[in-house]
Amino acid sequence: MKTLVVAATKAELAFFYQHFNLPEGDFIEARNFDLLITGVGMVATAYSLGRYLKSSKYNLVLNVGIAGSFDRSVALGSLLNITEDIFAELGAENGDQFLTITDLGFGENHFYSKSNIRIDLPVAKSVTVNCVSGNQKSIDALVKRLNPVAESMEGAAVFYACKQEHIDCLQVRSISNYVEPRNKDKWKIGLAIKNLNDWAIAFIGDMN
Repeated sequence: MKTLVVAATKAELAFFYQHFNLPEGDFIEARNFDLLITGVGMVATAYSLGRYLKSSKYNLVLNVGIAGSFDRSVALGSLLNITEDIFAELGAENGDQFLTITDLGFGENHFYSKSNIRIDLPVAKSVTVNCVSGNQKSIDALVKRLNPVAESMEGAAVFYACKQEHIDCLQVRSISNYVEPRNKDKWKIGLAIKNLNDWAIAFIGDMN
């Protein structure tokens, strides 16, 4: 049984590729783990996982990537163990009220990590979105409705796919920016990626 490491982009795992001397590619089979680059967003992620999770050889999916934080007490570059993730936009508007797909009776929008492996990182709730938040009015509404700590474009899709295939799953996010009106000058993507890669390298190394 192996671990499948999943990320949206190669850039988020650049040092991981170098450390393990991995070849270029979106799906790489190594001795003790496999690596899957899905592409950005929940649709690309769900499609890619649908192709590769049917194999019974994985006992764990590790989803890693950068994310934004709604919580200013979380320092940029910090790592979070996302144990709860929600499809924030999946549902229907009913005037000023938002009805989730669960409310509508058509499925689930709320998912949780599942693993016996303990990781020494702060636990947090995240939302998964199609449109990254950059408007203060929509940010305030999202915080009021769901009160998340972090935001990504893939996390809940990974949890969903793993639940369907009955595979354990962990999600670790490194905070690259605060969720606010878009201002790239304030982002710390380089720091977030370095810290994420250092952790992922150590985690996979300890499992081997």
